[in-house]
Amino acid sequence: MKLGLGMSSMSLSRENLRFAKQAGVTHITLHSSELRRKDEIIPKDPPGYTGEGAIWTVEDLLELKRVVNEEGLVLEALENYNPAFWYDILLDGPKKQQQMENLKILIRNVGKAGIPIFGYYFSIAGVWGRVWGPFARGGAEVPAYQDPEQTPIPKGWVWGSVYDRNPEPGFLAPVLRAEMWERLHYYLSNLLPVAEDARVVLAAHPDDPPMPALRGTQRLIYQPDYYEKLFNLVPSPNNQAELCVGTLAEMSNEGFYEAIDTYAMMGKIAYVHLRNVRGKVPNYTEVFIDEGDTDILRILSILHRNNFQGVIIPDHAPQMTCPAPWHAGMAFALGYLRAGMTVVERGWEG
Repeated sequence: MKLGLGMSSMSLSRENLRFAKQAGVTHITLHSSELRRKDEIIPKDPPGYTGEGAIWTVEDLLELKRVVNEEGLVLEALENYNPAFWYDILLDGPKKQQQMENLKILIRNVGKAGIPIFGYYFSIAGVWGRVWGPFARGGAEVPAYQDPEQTPIPKGWVWGSVYDRNPEPGFLAPVLRAEMWERLHYYLSNLLPVAEDARVVLAAHPDDPPMPALRGTQRLIYQPDYYEKLFNLVPSPNNQAELCVGTLAEMSNEGFYEAIDTYAMMGKIAYVHLRNVRGKVPNYTEVFIDEGDTDILRILSILHRNNFQGVIIPDHAPQMTCPAPWHAGMAFALGYLRAGMTVVERGWEG
């Protein structure tokens, strides 16, 4: 197992890469939905706007990889398309074929750049409804979900972002689960053959928050066993899970330890997001990695027992009360995970 750290366009910097290296991290995942070309890491568009959706070139991706490599780290995965790349694939709109051809170019470019994984989250509503508050130990700031009133999605919005500056008035029509599975089938059946040729794994994130429906759109992977339906939808060794343990723990059904064991045994876990939570939908809060409902050592033991050799990242961490809230929270989580990996790899049995 490898210790990783996820970064966004706002946190990607040489200073933070050095922080990661100092904390024992070996691999980086980049939340890429807002990344810009070459050294333009910080987006210049208005808040919430997706931009014009120019596909990243091999040169762009090699530049990102070079920056990571120069700090002694490996770029393991990109996460999430800019919504401008695929909004009509999600919405079954008139530009979906054109956008699919662009995604094929992108995945080929990712493969040529030697980046082995692309994580995605197939959702119209995206991650929505979180509130921040002093809910973790000692009043540390964390996200929580508190069963908010669900408002409809305005036209011109998808995945929590604006893709159309001048949309028609009104809201998106409700979308049924069967329609979402059909759209996902279109996405996978078209893109997986390209991903196989490019030697890129497509890794699916579960629904976050894992509600059966959100803002009028029904969801796909909101229970642990629905990953198996995803794998069978378009069978391929490159059709895998971006396994978010925190999201699985928030799901209403039990059995997520057993599901993780099954998917690890199948070799279907591309990489792991590992955080801790307390509670389940529709009311839960994120907490420090050592204080929630999830047995972290049991998770690590399951992965080790199944010879998982991929990257594990603390996808979120509480913001601690100090001059560097993000760094302190991540340092605590990374240290806990590194210690847990060491204990498990030296023979601890859960």
